[in-house]
Amino acid sequence: MKSIVTGGAGFIGSHLVDKLLEMRHEVIVLDNFSTGRKENLEHVINQIELIECDLSKSGDWINIFNNADWVFHLASLADIVPSIQNPKGYFQSNVDATFHVLEASRRYNVQRFIYSASSSCYGIPDVYPTPENQAISPQYPYALAKRLGEELVLHWSQLYKLPAISLRFFNVYGTRSRTSGTYGAVFGVFLAQKLAKKPYTVVGDGNQTRDFTYVSDIVDALIAAAESNIMNQVYNVGSDTTISINKIVDLLGGEKVHIPKRPGEPDCTYADITKIKKDLNWFPKISIEEGVKKILDNIEYWEKAIVWEPESISEATKDWFKYLGRN
Repeated sequence: MKSIVTGGAGFIGSHLVDKLLEMRHEVIVLDNFSTGRKENLEHVINQIELIECDLSKSGDWINIFNNADWVFHLASLADIVPSIQNPKGYFQSNVDATFHVLEASRRYNVQRFIYSASSSCYGIPDVYPTPENQAISPQYPYALAKRLGEELVLHWSQLYKLPAISLRFFNVYGTRSRTSGTYGAVFGVFLAQKLAKKPYTVVGDGNQTRDFTYVSDIVDALIAAAESNIMNQVYNVGSDTTISINKIVDLLGGEKVHIPKRPGEPDCTYADITKIKKDLNWFPKISIEEGVKKILDNIEYWEKAIVWEPESISEATKDWFKYLGRN
């Protein structure tokens, strides 16, 4: 089997590469290293083909798709504030790139195409747990761009019969998550603060809950989707529960400080995973307690991460309040 992983040097992508190698696949990684890290692949660098390229533009990289069996399109830009500040870059990385990867896959008749979509497409849902047929309401350009990419995938599957599935990930966490760049996911922020012996910056009262899904469960869902014969479907991928931020602080241990609640953020994310359980026979395995323990066992990974404090967070999120506060 020949598998291509776009964004394979990233957080989820590098874990997927490990799994595919365990399955004895020939693995090719396409990445521009805008957020991915070569260090994430150091332990397998001699077992894979690693190609640095810009997927938002046509190029010779397209020929790599010849004779490919599975394509996992994980490459994208993430985070809210940078997408507000640079919508063009997010459109290029998350929409244009998806178009080119789809066309390469169609040209060479790949056997399976799996797209990593985002639960942010739901915006602030009216229903919890949130099913796949819930209204789509992106609140910022990142969410919109990921949704537009999903629309392309579903259209190519419908029109050109590309055997594609879209997986909407909920709050993925685990080792190798990004440690640099912009203010982002809660675990990266909290782990750097823990190492620096700083208080955790809890948004609002901390009673908001999130569907934290461990990265190995995400990888299992990607493989289950690829192994199925289902196409042109969307599936939520979540942990089957929702956990408060205050509970995360309790599990990590330490002091906390509260920062202002932010506009455009749901008080809850919680995936209804009935559909993926039924169709793909996929079930999450890692509890939040197990996941946090795995992270703490590898906490040295976050030693070089940015340590965010209330003042720097306030500065970094000014555009968040400026634009989303109008909604």
